[in-house]
Amino acid sequence: MEKKDIKSLTLTELKAEMAALGEKPFRAVQLYEWMHRKLARGYEEMRNIPAAMKTKCGESYHYTVLKTVAVQESAIDGTKKYLFALSDGNMVESVWMRYKHGNSVCISSQVGCRMGCRFCASTLDGLVRNLSASEMLDQIYAITLETGERVSNVVVMGSGEPLDNYENVLRFITMLTDENGLHMSQRNVTVSTCGIVPKMRELAKEKLQITLALSLHAATDEKRRKLMPIANQFTLAELMDCCAYYFEQTGRRITFEYSLVRNVNDTRKDAETLAALIRGLNCHVNLIPVNPVRERDYVQSERQAVEAFAALLAKKGINATVRREMGRDIDGACGQLRRRFLDNSSAGENLSVN
Repeated sequence: MEKKDIKSLTLTELKAEMAALGEKPFRAVQLYEWMHRKLARGYEEMRNIPAAMKTKCGESYHYTVLKTVAVQESAIDGTKKYLFALSDGNMVESVWMRYKHGNSVCISSQVGCRMGCRFCASTLDGLVRNLSASEMLDQIYAITLETGERVSNVVVMGSGEPLDNYENVLRFITMLTDENGLHMSQRNVTVSTCGIVPKMRELAKEKLQITLALSLHAATDEKRRKLMPIANQFTLAELMDCCAYYFEQTGRRITFEYSLVRNVNDTRKDAETLAALIRGLNCHVNLIPVNPVRERDYVQSERQAVEAFAALLAKKGINATVRREMGRDIDGACGQLRRRFLDNSSAGENLSVN
């Protein structure tokens, strides 16, 4: 029988498990604290847990610990990109970024992705599997231990589509923001989606105070379908209606992620169409000069075009900023580090780490 994943259990669930093992409820509290506050890498680190109980837990539960395979550090801004190995040998990547307001970690929610967005390296080999709540949490825990610095913001915007792994991502948010764990504010958590409308509506009903970031990338259905296959399922009209519903349910403004690709979606007409599309919504536009991906032929917009795009949105009364570029010298785009590792491994080469 497959062992249960102890680090994906909520404190309430853990108390029930410990009761079934004949242990007192306070032992569950101790265990939870070791796993999610003290970030213990195994039962052997838990000094106030009896040896017999550690043995029982080891026999009954799987204990998720990610193995660091590679760390790349930017010579430009100190951004770090991590490649982690999961217990089954699959790989995921995470990014640690230092800002004036605190440290942010961008985590993956799946191994690979099946959404097929044309400018993303994560999706090139399709979806391998979903990550568990503990595998998402441990990306943060491992980075916290490696850097020795507190993480104040978490972005679920790495490899994978979070809403395609809905239940595990919801559990992850619950545990990340639990007062018995890291107790991060929901307002410091951002979840990205390419626009799975039914799941966005389901998430809205949870009335969480997280930030929902919608990968928009185009202001017409025709252009968006060329960039994002999900646009064949849900129109922009449906998406905008869903965004209005999300704000109505949560009171949280939507962030629109818009990757600027030279001569594809960065013209004055594109900016005007975008402004007309989102006018009246409580929102913010995050303009992102696209990270070039080796397997794609998309090229980053020129700085002048980016600035003109942002200026036109501002003139139209749309709140927009250009994302600060972090870690451009270390496989910046989602999925690039993992893909390079897999390519090199199949070729019998070693991954060079900066």
